[in-house]
Amino acid sequence: MSAEHLTGYLLDPRLSLSNNLAEQSIRPFTIGRKNSLFSDTPKSAFASAVIYSLVETTKTNRLRPYVYFQYLLSQMPNMNVKNAPDQLVLLLPWADVLLDECKLPLKHTK
Repeated sequence: MSAEHLTGYLLDPRLSLSNNLAEQSIRPFTIGRKNSLFSDTPKSAFASAVIYSLVETTKTNRLRPYVYFQYLLSQMPNMNVKNAPDQLVLLLPWADVLLDECKLPLKHTK
């Protein structure tokens, strides 16, 4: 491999000189993996995985996880999920009916 190949990234300003962004994006997964070592039973490991997945899904859908979980816990007791399981669709992180307080503010770029 020549020096020309190694410095080719300098021609594209979109490319970063470091991999910090990649490292930061996988950090939650590695921390979650380490935390799962403390699960004593398969049920507790499954519960941790579900909660962890839901937290990451809320972040992906630009929601505030803490506020979203507050919303979930305040709405679910009032729902009759046994007779109308389709009501759960209203609580999913990508539902249009979520309160604006759950949503992260959009970043303005200049």
